Amino acid sequence: MRSRKQVTIRDVAREAGVSAQTVSRVLNQHPDVSDETRKRVQDTIERLGYSPNYVARSLIQGRTHTIGVVGYGLGYYGPSRALTGVEKQANELGYSILLSLVRQAEINSGRQLIANLLMRKVDGIVWAVPEIGPHREELLEDLAQIDVPVVFINMNPRPGCQVAAVDNFNGGRLATLHLLSRGCQKIGIITGPEAWWESQQREAGWKTACLESGRVKESEISALKVVGDWEAASGEAGFMTLIQKVPDLDGVFVCNDQMALGALKAARQLGIRVPEDIALVGFDDIPEAAFFNPPLTTLRQPLTELGAQAVRMLHHRLCNEEHDVHASEIIWLQPELIVRESSRKSN
Repeated sequence: MRSRKQVTIRDVAREAGVSAQTVSRVLNQHPDVSDETRKRVQDTIERLGYSPNYVARSLIQGRTHTIGVVGYGLGYYGPSRALTGVEKQANELGYSILLSLVRQAEINSGRQLIANLLMRKVDGIVWAVPEIGPHREELLEDLAQIDVPVVFINMNPRPGCQVAAVDNFNGGRLATLHLLSRGCQKIGIITGPEAWWESQQREAGWKTACLESGRVKESEISALKVVGDWEAASGEAGFMTLIQKVPDLDGVFVCNDQMALGALKAARQLGIRVPEDIALVGFDDIPEAAFFNPPLTTLRQPLTELGAQAVRMLHHRLCNEEHDVHASEIIWLQPELIVRESSRKSN
């Protein structure tokens, strides 16, 4: 039997009865290969023990099979899970990743990080930094000048941008509609930081559902809102503030599960029963949400799939030699309502 090092792509092609180009397409996950042919080539690769020579492929194709990933806020559940999906999908598609972190997205445009990634010849970039701070337009102008594709995670879609995003507006709307279906009349909200696009979208979904229900007037909206910072302590303080402003509050949408944990603590301190007196819904479905007291109703974000989708979008452009690196594309992923005891109707 041949040793692993001796097997070439031509050997695989001959054994599988296809062209070397077809084998290459299978190795590069190109979509233009039938399922039957793909399986035959993959079975042949496994049987012969073929291992692609990525260095040689890079020289031939002018590619490094490396993706630059720019991230932020790994201490937050959402960004960390999305980056997990990026890493897993990149590995499955044969890419290495170069991870760079923006430490202060509010004051750092990331311009130097982009320059460093381009210097290291990355094939493309996944930009997973929240759309906050004064440098957003400056960043987009910089990225519009580079000749490698860029896919953004959770950014407000704009012409010329490729974006994979969770539909946070619909998530906020679903949370509020659920509370309305439970019979809630006055539904407050504890938002995330106002500068975050995700927070803005969840708030917009809440507001739309409240106003469309006819139970809330436009003039009442501001009293039903407090701003948090994604941390549990701000959820606790926010809940206290809401109760002071609206004593007859009977529902609260909290824009992430960490703040919801703080809100539940505040409710216990005030002697308010959840869900009997106030129904409460979070957002994220962190692993601990099912073990809160009471277990938390929440919106589950497909965060790992979000990261994976961004890599697949980038891979598709890299495999399509005629792609326009600045073409517009948006793929929305939908959150899922997970109903638990914190919002269930009492019998």
